[in-house]
Amino acid sequence: MSFISPKAFQRIALAATIFLAIIIITGGAVRLSGSGLGCPDWPNCSPGRLTPRSSSDAHAMIEFLNRVFTGLVSLAVIVAVLGSIFRNPRRRDLIYLSLGLVGGVIAQAVLGGLTVLYELQPPFVMAHFLVSLVLLANALVLLRRSGEPEGQCRWRVSRPIQIADLVMLVSAAVVFVAGTVVTATGPHGGDRSARRFNFNLETVARIHGSSVIVLILVIITLAVLVFKLGASRSIKIRLLAVAVVVLLQGTIGYVQYFRGIPELLVGFHITGATAVWAAVVWFDLGLRTHDNQEVIPRDDRLADRE
Repeated sequence: MSFISPKAFQRIALAATIFLAIIIITGGAVRLSGSGLGCPDWPNCSPGRLTPRSSSDAHAMIEFLNRVFTGLVSLAVIVAVLGSIFRNPRRRDLIYLSLGLVGGVIAQAVLGGLTVLYELQPPFVMAHFLVSLVLLANALVLLRRSGEPEGQCRWRVSRPIQIADLVMLVSAAVVFVAGTVVTATGPHGGDRSARRFNFNLETVARIHGSSVIVLILVIITLAVLVFKLGASRSIKIRLLAVAVVVLLQGTIGYVQYFRGIPELLVGFHITGATAVWAAVVWFDLGLRTHDNQEVIPRDDRLADRE
């Protein structure tokens, strides 16, 4: 029995995407407030109790509220799976993408538990954040596909733009991995007792900054290709969005470093990182179409100009 309309399912996918983006930011708030071990046990908050022992314990309450919000994210993912199953018409690709969210949430639950049980060891904290980005990408693909007809995926742009897009995705991934190393080396470990990498902070920050410069150069190259070889107006707007959020994020990162990495700016930086990844993935998704949509000819000069 199928009774959920495509529009209703698209709203469900949008809600799941928003929740997954917010949980990245709330997770950052836990770390920046030093509440990473506010709940020293898992899955309980404290030994023998699911909730904090005292509501006056700020660190425990912050971590507990983050866990509650994680439960809401899990609920949104379950609804997405059920929505894909009872969608009319039912589509196998949407079911698989929804199940991908389930796998990601399970992985996050395991990593979250290991992060607490191993007292915020940097590799677990890094993995926890990076898996969040993979989950967000999965949700964005689900959201995009829920608004499209079923069919074989095809590129809307020429080969040079496809290659540049792939390089941008890889460059962005390198930026985020380097950023997590900086975070695991810096002062905001989630708790005063949290272990940190013994790297030189200035060195890893320079490496991270260099990866951002590479990403900006790739975006500039992509912009030249898009405007020279031709692409639709929607693709140009998406690329402009990527450029804007990357430049803003780079500015925040530069300012926070030279101001001694204050918590507030780091919080903005985490929010910006989420926006950058979402913009990059959304741009990539906009370069593809499906069988019953217009396909851009391989000849660049015949590209669609909306």
